[in-house]
Amino acid sequence: MSAADAPSTPHPAPRRPLTLLALSHACVDVHQGAVAALVPFFVAERAYTYAAASGIVLAASLLSSVVQPLFGALTDKWAMPWLLPVSTLVGGGGVALAGVGGSYAVTLLVVAVSGVGVAAYHPEAARVARQASRGSHTAMSWFSLGGNVGFATAPLLVSAVVATGGLRASPLLVLPALAGAVLCVAALRDLKVRDVAAPETATRRGGPVAAEDDWPSFLKLSGAVICRSIVFTGLSTFIALYVRERTGAGEVAGTAALFVLYVGGAVGTVAGGRLAARHGRLPVVRWSYALTVLAVAGVVLVPGPALYVFVALTSAGLYVPFSLHITLGQDYLPRRMGTASGVTLGLTVSIGGLASPVLGAVADAASLRTALAPLIVLPALGWLLLRTLREPDPAVGNSA
Repeated sequence: MSAADAPSTPHPAPRRPLTLLALSHACVDVHQGAVAALVPFFVAERAYTYAAASGIVLAASLLSSVVQPLFGALTDKWAMPWLLPVSTLVGGGGVALAGVGGSYAVTLLVVAVSGVGVAAYHPEAARVARQASRGSHTAMSWFSLGGNVGFATAPLLVSAVVATGGLRASPLLVLPALAGAVLCVAALRDLKVRDVAAPETATRRGGPVAAEDDWPSFLKLSGAVICRSIVFTGLSTFIALYVRERTGAGEVAGTAALFVLYVGGAVGTVAGGRLAARHGRLPVVRWSYALTVLAVAGVVLVPGPALYVFVALTSAGLYVPFSLHITLGQDYLPRRMGTASGVTLGLTVSIGGLASPVLGAVADAASLRTALAPLIVLPALGWLLLRTLREPDPAVGNSA
């Protein structure tokens, strides 16, 4: 264990509110994952082209990418716990309306509204979870795990609802949002979050003065996360269609591949927290990006059922550093933890959706394999950006 990771908090993180926050995170990210899971059904039921279908993913990402740093900046100045249940309902409501009616423009609009809800949730949720975790990497990995479980559940939920009732059954997808809003309220009540002030507020009240922000390191980290985001979003959008094309199997095979991509994150995220406590965050993150280069190459180049193995390895490579991105970003910007959370957990993740229409256009013009091939290079670029980073001083005492 490195010095930066040595336990320095006198009390363990409270388990019940962190569990409730993790579960609410799952309910929110069900709807983020549901957008990509709906793509094959839009292609099949509405005869959308690859470019048109990927435009729906773009709609969920674009507005979210723009407003997420704004919500992060706001949470740096004021604690806004009410955002958690409200944003959960907005995120779920947009996805629930995505299959209603046949208008492409309306579908884009409601999915964009869902993206705003997701954008509003993450910065405040990450700030509250970080303070509730008292800086523990492992505790933050459990919070991040909730989101990954939501992603993993999304294709199964969407398949069960839409395969049975068609796209018009999409209003049933609001149910996780209702549950998530209740969980948010319960978690905030446990934490008495009104007493958990935003960093600037705490400083004004005479709390400890945070270290200086390290913007150059934060920007390098953000660049790496963008590379990771493009790979993840590109595969999320097209892996189901790609596997069906490569294996000659039906919808179940494609849904299974998307599930493997998502569910591997459940193991990877928790493993990332534990590995970081033992070996340090940056070595773990760098090795994860290196693994992702080889894994994505396998997805693109290896034929047949073995493709599922490389999908699983890609999932591990993408998810092991997931919660570590958040805590690294917060420690690089200790005075702006909401902004750091909004960027590392939100902007740089959702910005990957901006590349989806480009990939879709290439797939329409050439093939899905040609469109996915450039994704092999991006984790290598991320690794190069991470190579020069140093371990930051912890903003909150880090522990295992």
